[in-house]
Formats: sequence, structure tokens, C-alpha cells
Amino acid sequence: MKKILSICLGMLSAAAVATAADTYQIAVIPKGTTHEFWKSIHAGAHKARMELATQGIMVNVIWKGPLKEDDREQQVQVVENFIGRRVDGMVLAPLDRRALVGPVETAARGKIPVVIIDSGLATDKIASFVSTDNREGGRIAGRNLGKLLGGKGNVVMLRLQVGSASTEEREEGFLEVMKKDFPGIRLLSTDQHGGATRDTAKRVSENLLSRFGREVNGIFTCNESTTAGMLLALRDAGLAGKVKLVGFDSGETLNAGLKSGDIAGLVVQNPLNMGYLGVKTVVAVIRGEKVPAQIDTGVGFVTKENFNDPAMADIVNPPLAKYLK
Repeated sequence: MKKILSICLGMLSAAAVATAADTYQIAVIPKGTTHEFWKSIHAGAHKARMELATQGIMVNVIWKGPLKEDDREQQVQVVENFIGRRVDGMVLAPLDRRALVGPVETAARGKIPVVIIDSGLATDKIASFVSTDNREGGRIAGRNLGKLLGGKGNVVMLRLQVGSASTEEREEGFLEVMKKDFPGIRLLSTDQHGGATRDTAKRVSENLLSRFGREVNGIFTCNESTTAGMLLALRDAGLAGKVKLVGFDSGETLNAGLKSGDIAGLVVQNPLNMGYLGVKTVVAVIRGEKVPAQIDTGVGFVTKENFNDPAMADIVNPPLAKYLK
């Protein structure tokens, strides 16, 4: 009897170990925590957690990132702290393509897999890269702005910040199309950076409009904060709707600007899917499954006319409340 009891207890113990092995601590580290884009990433991470739970795979999503999208030191500290805590895996949107290389390579040496999302990193010591094709997104912006202007006129491009791989790819894609396909369009300014917040972007936008406002016909802005800042500056200058503004990303402020006609179009990503695939991918790596080296989460172009299309629903109005309870 004692022998049978011992065997049964041993089986229960083994089952407990197996269950514990299926509970993973996953750190999800965004570039910032303020903009709506990152809230969608967060919701996607929890969507993955909920789906994995139905398969008996328990995941604890630990969400932590810098407040502002220019605080490289804080993001490095966050990654290093998670390495010290020995989390099972990390999903990281690096603020800078080089500043986060050291911490990520340290994690790799410690057998902590890192899946990079949104923006590239200058190392091959990662498990996978889940992102938008940002260069193609920039090309889409260029093609659509060029068509809106009929191939003629003067254009300004507002950058984000030096070292941000995702936005630099968008900027280069935009310039590629402008120079190749629209020789009749003059680029008035392409070297100004809006900085990490809507407020800094608004100040830079005001300076650009003060200098070029009478000449500019079209503007490209490369992310949520630069688009929002430029939108506010155009409104203050009485140029909203008169100058064709093509931005990147969506959100409550940008969607309202699109509907009012102050924004001509938005290149949109799928951050919900990015957060979802980031967590799903890192869990697959931990479990010994093969994953693609790169995963494209898709990119599209939304206007006032197609805003309410069902295909755009999860992108322009992601169901955040469903996953962030």
C-alpha cells in the first residue's frame, strides 16, 4: 500500500513539475508607455496570453518600458533588470538600433530568448524579428502623397529621432519614392526631427510652417507623435485641410483628424497583431519550436473613405478594453 501511495505521489509531483514548466514569465518592453500604439501592443500581448491559456500554457505578461520614447538609458536598465530576474523570455521594441545591442546579447548568452518587435536591432543574437515592413510603409506614404498632389508641388518630411530604426526605414522609403517617381515634387525640408513627444513635434512643426507655410503643399510625418504634433501646428496656422498631410499610425486624435479632412491619409500598422505575435513567438522558442527569423505584420493605407471598412476595424479601433481588463 505504501509503495502504491509513493508511486501515486511521485506521479502527482511529476505532473506538478510539468504544469510549472508551462508557466512562463514573459517581459514585454515597449519604446514608451504613453502613445496609443503601445497600448495596442500591450493588448496584443494579453490576447496571446489568453489564447495560450486555452491550450494549457500559462504565461505571465510583465509590461514595463520607459515613459518617453527617447529614454535609452531607462530602457537599457529595464532590460538588464529583467535579465537579473531571470525571466523566461523577452519581447522588446528597441528605442535605438545600437544602444540595446549589449543587453540583448547578454540575455542571449544567459539563454533568455529575445524577440524584437517594431524596430530593428543591429545584432543577430535574437530569436525573431516581428514588425511592419517599415520601408514599404514609407513607400506607400510617398506614392499616396504624390498622387494627392498630382505629381507637383512642395513637400516637407518630419522625422522622429536619430537611431530609431523603424522610423528611419519609413523616412528612407518615402524619400526613395519621391525622388524616383515624382521628379516634379520639390522637397523643401527632410532633415528635421520632431523628438519623442507630441509637444516637441508641435514646436518643430511650428518652426517648419513658419519657414515654409506659404510654399508647402504636402507633408509626411513618420509616426503617431509627429503626426499629432504636425496636425496641431497646421490647425493653429490655419493650414489644416489646405496642406495635404499624410501620417503614420492611428489613434483617437489621428482618426478624428482623418474624419474631419485635416489629415489626407494614414499609413497604418497592426500593433495589436505585433504584440500578439511577439508573445506567441517567444513562447514557441522557449518550448523548442522553430520560428521564422522575420515575421511581417502587415501595413496598409487608410483614408476618410475606407475608414469604416471591416478590414480596418482592428487597426483603427483596436479592442483594447477586451484584453486590458
